[in-house]
Amino acid sequence: MKYKSLLFFTLFLTYYDANAQNRGKGLEEKVRNLKDMTVKYSMISLNLNRFKEYVRSPPRDYSFVVMFTAMAPSRKCAICQHVYDEYTIVANSFRFSSAYSDKLFFGIVDFDEGSDIFQMLRLNTAPVIMHFPAKGKPKPADSMDFERAGIHAEAIAKWIQDRTDVQIRIFRPPNYSGVAVFLVLFIFIAIFLYVRRNNLEFLYNKQMWAIIAVFICFAMVSGQMWNQIRGPPFFHRTKNGPVYINGGSHGQFVLESYIVAMLNCAVVVGMILMIEAAGGVNGKDVRAQEGKRRRFYSVVGLVLVCVFFSLLLSVFRAKTQGYPYR
Repeated sequence: MKYKSLLFFTLFLTYYDANAQNRGKGLEEKVRNLKDMTVKYSMISLNLNRFKEYVRSPPRDYSFVVMFTAMAPSRKCAICQHVYDEYTIVANSFRFSSAYSDKLFFGIVDFDEGSDIFQMLRLNTAPVIMHFPAKGKPKPADSMDFERAGIHAEAIAKWIQDRTDVQIRIFRPPNYSGVAVFLVLFIFIAIFLYVRRNNLEFLYNKQMWAIIAVFICFAMVSGQMWNQIRGPPFFHRTKNGPVYINGGSHGQFVLESYIVAMLNCAVVVGMILMIEAAGGVNGKDVRAQEGKRRRFYSVVGLVLVCVFFSLLLSVFRAKTQGYPYR
């Protein structure tokens, strides 16, 4: 009996050691293949076979970040291209940085090439960025929430760091368009001041500076800084047509910020007209023409305030469900 137990134990250890060696060889081969795939391109294009072999099947000691998208023009996914560009920046920044290791890989699945993968994961929207951990299955937090986190490369890198503890420093390709616009604007202002060098009284015009200040306020109130930080799409195109107002309270589109700015501008113009009408003219002799002008300003200003403030409330109601006022 003792000899049988010893023989069984020896066979078990032999089988376990051979299986462990095979698993080790399989893991080394998978990692080697993945590193070969990322020599030319930082993102690995995944079909069903590759997805099952490298992302879903063990053994794995690496994490996989995969973007599911629909880049074909027939899909009419306007945001997909923008997210793809930012996702590419993250993958390239990691691939060509000193922090690069074989513990994290980036992949991409296009709907037209991997619709079966979409069905396997029960995905019915795009784009989606998912993290597949080295051990276990993805959890709800392993799917990136664009409305809360944003779609800039920095936001994607921060989300990846929270999931994998891998810190990615973003390196964007040089973009000289902003510098060129600034130089052209500076040269234009310098030439204008030089031409008007003998008549610069307009710089002391209070109304001009007041108008500039009001427009700056419009830009800030409408959410232009949020657009610069989060980088939202201009608008969203759906099967039912384009959508200009984001339905959630945690996001907005670029065109939506322009709409809000114009509505605020119309409300302020209406308030200014009513203030001008209420101010009147000093003196007892008020001409009939002046009275008609004041009445016209008051009526037009009241209409502008009522109509466009109502539209502002409509936009707010569309973004904040349950808002009780109209």
